[in-house]
Amino acid sequence: MTTIHRAGTVLLWLLVQCASAAADGPQLGPFKDALFAYPPLTATRDGGRVTDVAYEEMRDINGRDEVPERRVKRDYVDLAPLRRQEEAVLATPDGALKFMTVGERAHPSAILVFIHGRLGDRRLGMNDWTFGGNFNRLKNLMDRAGGLYVTADAGDFSPADQRRIEALLHSLSTASPQAPLVLACGSMGGAICWAAAGDPQAVEDLDGMVLLGANNEREALQGLLRAAGDRELPLVLAHGSADSVFPAEKDEALYAWLRKAHPGYPVRYVRVDGGGHGTPIRMIDWRETLNWIFAQLK
Repeated sequence: MTTIHRAGTVLLWLLVQCASAAADGPQLGPFKDALFAYPPLTATRDGGRVTDVAYEEMRDINGRDEVPERRVKRDYVDLAPLRRQEEAVLATPDGALKFMTVGERAHPSAILVFIHGRLGDRRLGMNDWTFGGNFNRLKNLMDRAGGLYVTADAGDFSPADQRRIEALLHSLSTASPQAPLVLACGSMGGAICWAAAGDPQAVEDLDGMVLLGANNEREALQGLLRAAGDRELPLVLAHGSADSVFPAEKDEALYAWLRKAHPGYPVRYVRVDGGGHGTPIRMIDWRETLNWIFAQLK
């Protein structure tokens, strides 16, 4: 084989490898998996699409937290991402939006934006010590993978707040078009997720959504299906079965409807058995969840 042919062969091999890597999307590496993986007796059904998390308050709150629901034990936390944690402000036509970031700003491998619920703000999703340390793990997972984790103020979830968040999503997507952009929303923050999903322009910026104890209505899901057109936006619904704010039964019915109406749609449902309203934020396995979303982007 001549030198030119060898060089051409090597170049072709490199192109194939790069294309394959791009098709597979980013993947988050292990980080404290033994502490944050789903507990024993967790089961799956519907071909692995549904995860029934075996939740126990005495084990998963009292046994995990140094001060229950206020401060997790030190073993669950690694504060290294604080060196790359920043405050920022985005100017929008609807006013300034305060947000925070952790990780790679210039060329992120992936982007995750988290929106808080009622009485929260951008700081909730950056708190290293609450929710069993699960936000700290998320920060570490994204930072170590060269990704960018973002939290933002959603105010009282008004139309102006929704537009400010959508402006942030568009800014992030435009600045890093190579990075899959996932939007995650907790509780009442779900209104922000569904508003973006129902807007044809905003949904173009998204590559996946995670709803954690949110108010998920069929009309909102149908709005997503209309706005996305031929695209299928990977969707993860997570709910505590004993949620007293937004009933889990409605979420389960929504999942069942989507599975029947669109059998091949990339959707997963995480059911925290016996868990209350905030348990999906504490219990969801972020590494498994995000890697599944990224794997759908082929």
